[in-house]
Amino acid sequence: MIADQTLDIERAAGILKLLGDKTRLSMMRILSEHDCCVCEFTEIFQMSQPAISQHLRKLRDVGLVKESRRGQWIIYALNESHEYYPFVKMLLNTLPSQEEKLKELERQGKRISCE
Repeated sequence: MIADQTLDIERAAGILKLLGDKTRLSMMRILSEHDCCVCEFTEIFQMSQPAISQHLRKLRDVGLVKESRRGQWIIYALNESHEYYPFVKMLLNTLPSQEEKLKELERQGKRISCE
């Protein structure tokens, strides 16, 4: 984050509240390393597709994540153009990598199972 840039405390609090959910925080950490689709998150978190989609919708609605279409699948990624991206990235970089969760999906043959 740029040293002379200050954040609006209300918006920062809203983002922190959103990231206060363990699943959403883990999703964001995963997305900081790899783009993912809903099907991968359902396997990682052992949650239903509607539950995962709700979490992603909340992150998308505030602009922290963006989506792109690949055929019939929607792929999620961090929105690096979001004004609070440097703040969020700084937070995510302090968390342990979630790479092992993706490697486990690969071992199971389920990584990017939507393609």
